[in-house]
Amino acid sequence: MKSLGKHLLAEYYRCDENAINDVQKVEEALVKAAQIAGATVIGKSFHRFEPYGVSGVVVISESHLTIHTWPEYGFAAVDVFTCGDHVDPMKAHEYLKEVFGTQNATVETILRGVLNIPDLRHKPGGSCITGNCGDKKIG
Repeated sequence: MKSLGKHLLAEYYRCDENAINDVQKVEEALVKAAQIAGATVIGKSFHRFEPYGVSGVVVISESHLTIHTWPEYGFAAVDVFTCGDHVDPMKAHEYLKEVFGTQNATVETILRGVLNIPDLRHKPGGSCITGNCGDKKIG
């Protein structure tokens, strides 16, 4: 089955409350997770809420990683959306579980953009397969 991407949805329970409440540590962890997965980081934005909690996004050329934390519950929700086939979102997930001291986690992977066509016109997150991808305009 051909798809444009994979979307990993993870929930981390019983995390180290200090680790998931430190905006700098959370940012460093998501950037490193993207790199470990084989992604190309092109941007990031993180915010620490008062009295606690962190939300952030790492934009990668292949899509994104996001996180929302609830330190008061030891909980974090993480999404890793990747296009193409050279990034492994499970590697990011395994790293983040460890760095946040997660004691229990659930993970689900959804194929995104499942298309009923014989071949994709281009490699998502990459260059055109045929070399002729400019023949259709969007918008």
